[in-house]
Amino acid sequence: MEFDTIAAISTPMGEGAIAIVRLSGDQAISIADKLFKGVGGKRILHVASHTIHYGQIIDPKTDQVAEEVMVSVMKGPKTFTKEDVVEINCHGGIVSVNRVLQLLLNNGARLAEPGEFTKRAFLNGRIDLSQAEAVMDLIRAKTDRAMNVALGQMEGKLSKLIQKLRQEILETLAQVEVNIDYPEYDDVEEMTHTLLVEKGTYVKAEIEKLLRTSEQGKILREGLSTVIVGRPNVGKSSLLNSLVHENKAIVTDIPGTTRDVIEEYVNVRGVPLRLLDTAGIRETEDIVERIGVERSRQVLKEADLILLVLNYADHFTIEDENLFKAVEGMDVIVIVNKTDLPQVIEMEKVKGLSKKHKLVATSLLEDKGVDELEEAIASLFFEGTIESGDLTYVSNSRHIALLNQALHSIEEAMQAVEFGTPIDIVQIDLTRTWELLGEIIGDSVHESLIDQLFSQFCLGK
Repeated sequence: MEFDTIAAISTPMGEGAIAIVRLSGDQAISIADKLFKGVGGKRILHVASHTIHYGQIIDPKTDQVAEEVMVSVMKGPKTFTKEDVVEINCHGGIVSVNRVLQLLLNNGARLAEPGEFTKRAFLNGRIDLSQAEAVMDLIRAKTDRAMNVALGQMEGKLSKLIQKLRQEILETLAQVEVNIDYPEYDDVEEMTHTLLVEKGTYVKAEIEKLLRTSEQGKILREGLSTVIVGRPNVGKSSLLNSLVHENKAIVTDIPGTTRDVIEEYVNVRGVPLRLLDTAGIRETEDIVERIGVERSRQVLKEADLILLVLNYADHFTIEDENLFKAVEGMDVIVIVNKTDLPQVIEMEKVKGLSKKHKLVATSLLEDKGVDELEEAIASLFFEGTIESGDLTYVSNSRHIALLNQALHSIEEAMQAVEFGTPIDIVQIDLTRTWELLGEIIGDSVHESLIDQLFSQFCLGK
């Protein structure tokens, strides 16, 4: 498969020590050679692969020096895209890196689309679709655990398991065909039935094992949407600051200080939290505060975890009780804050309503109880199982949906066998399972889906 030569800036825009402009395609080396001048007039057109060369980028029109660079030359197929790749390391200023990119575009390269380098790696057979998606997961990983899951998937851990399951199904279909085509044995029907049950049970069990990791995997990939709720002035913003370890939210003794939803990402014991500090939920005549309260109620409905904060130094009110009703059936940790002050809250009421929830006492002013809270968050969702290194974690929503469909299909196939359904009908469900698993790794996937997936990538990736 042949493509034109693409170029893009592969490092974040802004000031830094260095920036990298990447080229990929059949003309990558020749385009870079037009612009590069090494020490003693050295060119890069015929240099050895996987070597780096010091020199200057020269504007061919003016013969003026545009940048001082280090140029890496990597010849296909031993590259990320399996094409010739050139990476130009230049000074990390906005003007300098854009100047180099513009010269490449003026001399035969095309600006890459978002994710086009990784897309080419997929289309050229360097990686499969699940590995390509893992590249973006690796870039976006916010904790070590999330990064390890992405690394495992990028290295093909999920792909190998999916390919193994597809091969099992393929061999089963082939064996069933043989039994149908050569029915000279009296027990051929029993043999076919036994084979289908045995293989179907194995495939079903492996898919279920993958799906059991999906909740944790998805949390690691996307972060746990965590909403801090409570009446005004109970310490919600102080809690946000304690978890982030930075003064992100304004803290005052004045109720209603937080008027809108504040969002921050935080790593709690390896669990990525998308932490949302909300306006205190109460009835108010203040128009601006009322809008903030409504937004608080909205994010509450979409949360994975609720941190419900109460005031140890104030009475338990009807508003507190209404908050418990609002989060009923959700994952909730109840935090009784301000334990450095004399107790006023009716703890019997709190304990009665918190029977289904974890209860943690804190004094955020004195930094007490934060460790216990972090441990409660981590154990609520992972309970230590995330540390198991031999598990293949499924974290992508697309993969999870396809695995659920594949599970449904294999279950229908096994039920059909038990009901004595004709084998050719059973084969349809088995083939459907094989196709659904193939969509995960990109063996059977529509071109429009590929375009959509890669459009979410960074421009230089």
